[in-house]
Amino acid sequence: KKQNITRKNLAVTRKVEKRKLSIKDPKIKKIYTKFKAVIFKKIKKKSFALAVSGGSDSLCLAYFCKMYASEFKNKIHVLIVDHKLRKESHKEALKVKEILKLKGIQSKVLSWKGEIPRSNIQRNARNIRYSLISNYCSKKNIRFLITAHHTDDQIENFFIRLLRGSGLTGLSSMAESVNYNTNLKIVRPFLSFKKIDLKYITLNFFKTYIKDPSNEDEKFLRVRIRKYRRNMEKEGLGTVKIIKTVNNLLSASKALDFYKKKALFKYVSFLPKNRCSINTQIFSNEAGEIIFKSISDILSLVSGTYYPPRSKKIVSLIERVKKTKFNKSTLGGCVIEKKDNFILISKEQKLRKIPFQQGK
Repeated sequence: KKQNITRKNLAVTRKVEKRKLSIKDPKIKKIYTKFKAVIFKKIKKKSFALAVSGGSDSLCLAYFCKMYASEFKNKIHVLIVDHKLRKESHKEALKVKEILKLKGIQSKVLSWKGEIPRSNIQRNARNIRYSLISNYCSKKNIRFLITAHHTDDQIENFFIRLLRGSGLTGLSSMAESVNYNTNLKIVRPFLSFKKIDLKYITLNFFKTYIKDPSNEDEKFLRVRIRKYRRNMEKEGLGTVKIIKTVNNLLSASKALDFYKKKALFKYVSFLPKNRCSINTQIFSNEAGEIIFKSISDILSLVSGTYYPPRSKKIVSLIERVKKTKFNKSTLGGCVIEKKDNFILISKEQKLRKIPFQQGK
C-alpha cells in the first residue's frame, strides 16, 4: 500500500512538473522549436551540462534545457559558478539555485577555491568559470556543455576584437559548436536569438532574474561597446548587417581550418605530458594565417585553456621564433623552446600558482 502511495505521489509530481513546463505562448514555442532543432542535431539523447549565471539569458537556457531533457529523457547537470570575485557572489549563487528550484530545476554550485584575480577581471573570471565546469564535466564523463551566448554577445565580441586588431580568426567570433578540448564540446543554441527575446521568455517563466552590476560599469570595454552600438544603429549599421559580416568571416575561417589541419598533420607531433614538437619548415612552407591558427591552437591544447593568448602576442611570438637567435620564451601557460630544426612547446609548471589558467 505504501508503495502504491509513493507511485501515486511520483505520478502527481511529474504531472505538475509537466504542466509547469508546458509552453502556451506562441512566440516562446517558436523560439523553443528552433532551440530544440539545434540541440537535437548536436546532442540527441546524451547527457549534458549547462552554465547558469542567473541572468535572463542563462535562466532562459535552463528553462529550455529542462523542457528538452523532459522530452528526450536526457540527464542534465545545471551548474552555477561562484567566482568569489565579490563578497555577495556566494549569496547570489544560492539565490540562483533557489530560483531554479522553485521551477523544479535542480542545480549545483561550483565554488572557486584558488587565488582571486585582481586584474583582467572579466577574462580571468571566464577562465575560472570554464576551469570549474570542464573539471566537473571530466569527472562526470559529460561530453557536452550548453552556453547561453546569443546574437548580442556575437556582435559585442566582434567589436571587442576589431578594436584589438584581431585577424580573421578573432573577427569570425563564435561558432554554433566548438571543441573546448578533446573530451568536451561547447554548444551555443542561442546564437541566432536576440537578448531581448530571451529576457521576454525568462520573465514569462521565472518572473525574475539576477542583475549583474558589472553590466553597467563602463570600465569594462564590453559595456562601452553596448553604448557605441546604439549610435552605430542610428547610422545604419544594425544587427543584421553586422551578423552577416561575422557569418561571412566565419565561413572564410572554416575554409582556412581545413588547411590548418593539414599543416598540423604534416608539421606537428603531439607528445606525452602536454608537449608537442613543431618542424620549423612550417614557417617557410605555409601562409601566415595558417601558421597563426596552428600556433594558436597548439598553445590552447598544450596549456589546457580554451582561449588562446591575444593575437598580437601570438604574432610577436611567431616573429621571434623565426629568428635564428631565438632560444626560449613563455606565453599562455606554455614554454616555447627551439631545438635544432624543431620548436618544442610544453606546459608551464608554474600554472598551478595562476588559478585562472587551470584546466579550461
